[in-house]
Amino acid sequence: MSMFKVFDIASSALTAQSIRMNTTASNLANANSVSSSIDQTYKARKPIFAAELDWANGGSANPAAVGVNVKGIVESEAPLQVRYDPNHPMANKDGYIYMPNVNVVEEMTDMIEGSRSYQSNVEVINTAKQLAMRTLSIGQN
Repeated sequence: MSMFKVFDIASSALTAQSIRMNTTASNLANANSVSSSIDQTYKARKPIFAAELDWANGGSANPAAVGVNVKGIVESEAPLQVRYDPNHPMANKDGYIYMPNVNVVEEMTDMIEGSRSYQSNVEVINTAKQLAMRTLSIGQN
């Protein structure tokens, strides 16, 4: 495996974790939003990750050396929160308001996990860079 493949794999992980943290931030930002209709209520979003199998397409001979790809972002199927609050300005004609299906504890856990994974992949890139620099300096002494 080429040393440069390490940078490609780690950078794909950085991109994926960045998307993960962006969707988590969006979920947290909308956790307390309110709507008077089910259709207009924010629904939690989650990215879907998959291994990049470029070796299957003739890219790499090493099936262990695969990056990560974001296949898409899907909305959660969890039920929305429905609350009876006839005095709320956003209440519908029956007095109900609808709130997102965002679990704040789960989102914070996802953010911590995504942040740590991002940091780990930055360290992978730094280590690979140091190894490449050391390799280049072998003949200088």
